[in-house]
Amino acid sequence: MSKRDYYEVLGITRQANADEIKKAYRKLARKYHPDSAGDNPDNVKKFHEIQEAYDTLSDTNKRRNYDQFGHAAENMGGFGGGSGGFRGSRGGVNFSDIFAGMAGGNVGGGFGNINDIFEQLRGGRSGRGGGQRRAQNIKGQDIEHNITIAFEDAVKGTFRELSLTVTEPDGTRRVEKLEVKIPAGIENGGKIRLRGKGQPAPGGQNGDLILTVNVGSHRYYRREGNDIYMDLPVTISEAVFGVQVEVPTLTGKAEVKVPPASPSGRKLRLRERGVKTSAGQGDMYLVVKIVPPTRVDNDSIELLKEFDRRNPQPEVREW
Repeated sequence: MSKRDYYEVLGITRQANADEIKKAYRKLARKYHPDSAGDNPDNVKKFHEIQEAYDTLSDTNKRRNYDQFGHAAENMGGFGGGSGGFRGSRGGVNFSDIFAGMAGGNVGGGFGNINDIFEQLRGGRSGRGGGQRRAQNIKGQDIEHNITIAFEDAVKGTFRELSLTVTEPDGTRRVEKLEVKIPAGIENGGKIRLRGKGQPAPGGQNGDLILTVNVGSHRYYRREGNDIYMDLPVTISEAVFGVQVEVPTLTGKAEVKVPPASPSGRKLRLRERGVKTSAGQGDMYLVVKIVPPTRVDNDSIELLKEFDRRNPQPEVREW
């Protein structure tokens, strides 16, 4: 059975540019990939047909030869007189096009470029090792995978074991287990690329595994860049008189002094208690949060009223 036209396989015109080719390929590859479409033989065949079309049309030299010689360019290693020979149809070699430079009596000029003709028939590569280099230039599809790790693991770094389904060029699938190192300081949405751990390609290079890391939230901490923020609850009295408190940090407990007359929102800085990365180490900020009592007895209410009378604060709401 003859092969379908590669442009028809990808659903594009012959004038499509590189971006349009890539976009069409990705859309069809996602649709017919065995991981999403299942092991239906028709889908597997369709997937490999799409991959083959993209491998040819995404390569400038291969596409130029395909546009000129059709599918015959794939097996062309020079002039030959075997079955199929030279044909004038679109699927074969256009004899008149190849030797157009020899017409009009300019035979010497034509044969002077005979090496160029052989190079054209071989896809612009020398016959020695050319097939091997072409295979090496083929790269399998990348695998994209999401993982979720705890907040502390993102700060300190960790290892994660993964089980991935890999589809071989013949359509068979296997499960590959990997241990992945998560670097210390990785942020939410950060990506890790593992080269050669993606889908295999027939005789070529494996694609890559691209991990997107989702970092879970923390009960106390929140991260901004490499700095860590934490609310520090204090009572009304502690805010007025000041207090020494013990707080948890990423590297253990620390003693912190809250100065007298500290308002809500005041930031207390702990140097180099934030996230450490190759770019340096951030700081930790404690944000004072005054928490009033939920229940107040009558005597305390009278004392607070007296306190307000003796310590007026008209500047509090100076808009």
